[in-house]
Order: sequence, then structure tokens, then C-alpha cells
Amino acid sequence: MAETVEELTVEYMEGDEITVKELDKIVLTKGAWATLLFRYQDLDRKTGEFGADKYTIRRYQKRNGEYSQRSKFNISSKDQATKIVDALTTWIR
Repeated sequence: MAETVEELTVEYMEGDEITVKELDKIVLTKGAWATLLFRYQDLDRKTGEFGADKYTIRRYQKRNGEYSQRSKFNISSKDQATKIVDALTTWIR
């Protein structure tokens, strides 16, 4: 478990093999509740190569000095990510 926001990751390993590769993360909020946006890739087990970029927003709660994931929203495609960006840009202008 992570004790700091900086330690939080979506990277995942099975044995010695990375199956989820974290490419980037942005900390949106810190504190007792932390919100992070991650860019990552999943390993395609058939080809052995990583797929297209994916995005996820994760919320973590800190209890007893450690963060644990409480919720997540996976952005399913680059098209969906663009639509979210466009909507937010329109709303905050």
C-alpha cells in the first residue's frame, strides 16, 4: 500500500512481467481523499506488445497512514477522452 500520493500507481506486474504499464499521472487533488488521472497501456498477451493509450481517474482514501482505492472511472477510448475535454472546456469558459 502507498503512504504518499506520489507512490500511487496503476502499474501492475504478474511475476516478472509488466501487464499494465503506467505512462504518466497527474495528481488532481491531495489530502485525505486523493484524485489522480493516469495514462497507461495494457499488455496484449497474444502479441506481447502494449496496446493503445488508455486513461483512468482514480479516487483514493487515506486511512491509518495508507491510501486505498475507493473508486475509478476508465475512459474507454481517445474519442471519449476528447469528448470529456471538449465538454469541460465548454463548461468552464
